[in-house]
Amino acid sequence: MDTKDIANQLVALCREGRNIEAIETLYADDVISLEVMEPMREVHGREGVLGKAHWWQGAHEVHGASVDGPWPNGDQFIVRFQFDITQKETGKRVQMDEVGLYTVRDGKITEEKFFYAT
Repeated sequence: MDTKDIANQLVALCREGRNIEAIETLYADDVISLEVMEPMREVHGREGVLGKAHWWQGAHEVHGASVDGPWPNGDQFIVRFQFDITQKETGKRVQMDEVGLYTVRDGKITEEKFFYAT
């Protein structure tokens, strides 16, 4: 698959709430995930990214979500995510708006980098 195919597949799976399946099928074994904030600022490997995804799902109640894009450029693409969530630890409900920049090599996502206001 080329970058555009992978980007379209990632967006389709995320829109269906199948984020775990997206990681399991589209990500390289040695993927790197970069966040703006702790506790998961830099995570290495597909298993680590899966752990991060499971943590996120367990730490938030999702009231609504939308996925826009993808916007490809060469071996990279951007996806916009918007979430209406409650942080379970604090009980605080927030609207989250973030952009993910993904890099593809050899038919797999090798890096994801997220940008959002803190």
